[in-house]
Amino acid sequence: MKIAMACDHAGFGLKEEIKALLQKEGHEVVDFGTDSEASCDLPDYIYPAALAVGRQEVERGIFVDGVGYGSAMIANKVPGVYAAVCQDPFCAQLARSHSDTNVLCIGGKIIGSAIAAEIVKVWMATAFLADVEKYAVRVEKVKEIGRKHLVW
Repeated sequence: MKIAMACDHAGFGLKEEIKALLQKEGHEVVDFGTDSEASCDLPDYIYPAALAVGRQEVERGIFVDGVGYGSAMIANKVPGVYAAVCQDPFCAQLARSHSDTNVLCIGGKIIGSAIAAEIVKVWMATAFLADVEKYAVRVEKVKEIGRKHLVW
């Protein structure tokens, strides 16, 4: 799978660890930066990565900042992006199976390496339960809201 990755300075170390894990599992990672722990502005990296997801140039995105919420707020402004902040594997499983998210946001200041790896593995391996009508209907309602209010 082709995965966009992006981070700010607070998420750089964890992004690099997740990137290595994904590559080891055979995924192609498109890294939108940042490339160091030097202070930077989150939108400069998350926005281009979110655009790649929204334009379907990549299949999914994984974004890492201090707590995850900044990345999710930016990413969810882009049409076609459905980002969730996940702080444990259970939330990651539900974010995929019930909500069909295509972007995972993680907080590098609050999630350690081991739990982050488990979150990523679960999120990557979980399919959307499209054949369960209640989830399909809910996700379609969210997409309809986007069609009404988000424009290119």
